[in-house]
This record gives sequence, structure tokens and C-alpha cells, in this order.
Amino acid sequence: MSEVLLSVQDLHTAFTTDKGEVQAVNGITFNLNAGEILGIVGESGSGKSVTAYSIMQILADNGCIKSGQVLYKGKNLIEFTPSEMESFRGKCCSIIFQDPMTSLNPVFTIGSQLKEAIKLHTEKRGEELKKRAIEMLELVGINEPERRLKQYPFELSGGMRQRVMIAMALACEPDILIADEPTTALDVTIQAQILEEIQKLQKKMGMAVILVTHDLGVIANLCDDIIVMYGGRVCERGTSDEIFYNSKHEYTKGLLNSIPNANNMNKKLEPISGTPINLLNLPKGCSFCTRCKNAMKICLTEQPEELWINENHTASCWMNVKEALAEVQK
Repeated sequence: MSEVLLSVQDLHTAFTTDKGEVQAVNGITFNLNAGEILGIVGESGSGKSVTAYSIMQILADNGCIKSGQVLYKGKNLIEFTPSEMESFRGKCCSIIFQDPMTSLNPVFTIGSQLKEAIKLHTEKRGEELKKRAIEMLELVGINEPERRLKQYPFELSGGMRQRVMIAMALACEPDILIADEPTTALDVTIQAQILEEIQKLQKKMGMAVILVTHDLGVIANLCDDIIVMYGGRVCERGTSDEIFYNSKHEYTKGLLNSIPNANNMNKKLEPISGTPINLLNLPKGCSFCTRCKNAMKICLTEQPEELWINENHTASCWMNVKEALAEVQK
């Protein structure tokens, strides 16, 4: 059985605003095993990126973890001192942010930024730093790495900047890599290259990966397990096959229906109706109830528990309870 590297237990994260408290993450729980790729999927505002930032403890000044645990090899990160968290970031767990242009400092060269990351978490100095930086750029498929070290971010294409971010994240060989929407600003062909690169490096280095995305199509053949989030809660979780071919939550079905099907191009896309919920005023029941075409009265007032569909699949939807009761009554 694989070692559990990271265990998130009943995590609640909120942001204080002028209009009230935004409940961005509401009791999410999951385990990440060594060598596993875990996908966290959901539309904007679902809480997936905030979950990642809570793990790294890089929330905005008005955000805080209200309750729960984030255990790395059994140690609760929430109890870590600032210096312990600095050591954890980069050395044990690294993150690739959404937009490489804003993540890289425009006034420093690629080499100075990459070497700074390596220097911070290793004993390498001088020529060793440069050698490691060149090695990392070669590893992520950047040509003429020695020349690239002298260039500035604006001199590189979007795909190359994202590869630099991956090189920076992996420079200290972390146990966990969090990729937060790593292909959002890239065109389709470059998206495929970046995701293939992450998968190849994951296998080569044996690290665990959390891939945060809004696009189920992006992670179809990439992830071992997938968590679907909505309104800061877990709607459904399971293996890739279970999520794609046996989805049991109305939100997951909505996401899948909005993806073009290459095998049936005549099929009309079905967008999810309505707008995302207001996190300042979450419903008492299911987060998705106000947009669900199959919502029942109980969906409005009571939050559904996670129901085991099979050993590799759970879903939080009252429709599954209804179907289970119907089977018993037959």
C-alpha cells in the first residue's frame, strides 16, 4: 500500500471582506499518496485554488484557515512556525502558479530567479548553482539553456515561461508538486506539451502531484484520482474511469456535458444553467441545488453525506440516496 504523503482533514478556509466572511473551503478532506497524481476540478470560485494555497499557507492577508488539519508525513502544517513553513515550501512541496508572466519577476533574469530558488533550499553555491539551473532547464525541455539563463521573462514565449516555472518548482526535488491551472494562458498544443512534461517528470522523479484545473478534459488521461469541487465542498471523488464513465453527481454530469465529444461532434453542448453560488451566503443544503435541474426539497435544506458508490467512488448527492431507496423497495 502506498505511503500517505499529505492528508487534508476537514479543512475550512475563509476570507474576511467588507460584506462579510467568504467561506471559500468548507470541510474538504482527502489523502495524497506517494507517486500519485490527484486532480482537483471545479469552476472558478469552487475553492480548488484556495485549497492549494491553504496547503502552502500562502493565503491573502484577509484569508485564514478556520479549522481542520493539513498533515505532511503525520505533521500538522498549520502548527508550523513561519521558518518551518519556509523550509517546507520548495524543499518538500512546490507550486506552479497559473500565470508565469506574473509569477516571474520581469526585472530579473531567468538565471538569477532560478538560482535564487535553488540557493534557498540547498547547499549549492557558485558554479554549482549555475550547473543545477542549466540541468533543470534541460530537464523541462528548454533549448539553449545557458543562453536562456541570461534572458528576461518577456523574451520567452508563454510555453517556455511555464517550463521555467516547472524547472523552478522541481529544482529542489520536492515530494509534492502542486500545479495550479498550469496551462490556463496557453494554447491547446502547448497545453498538451506542458501536461505531458509534468507527467514525464512525475514518473522520473517519483513525486506526488496535485493538479488543479477547471477543465475535466485536460486531466482525462493524466490523473489516478479526481476530486470534483463546488462551493468549497467535495461533490464527487473517484478514479478517472469512475468520474468520466460512471459520474453520480449532477454537477459532474454538467461539467462532462459541456465538454465537446470528438466521437459525436453533432451533439449540442449543454452549459450548466445559472451562476455560481454566493460564498457569502451558502445554502443550508447541497451547494449545487440552486442550479440543479433535478433538485428536490431536501436538497435545499440538508447537506448530503458522501455515499459510497463502490470501493473507488463516492458522491454527495441526494439523487443517489433516492436511487438506493428505490432499489430497496423493488
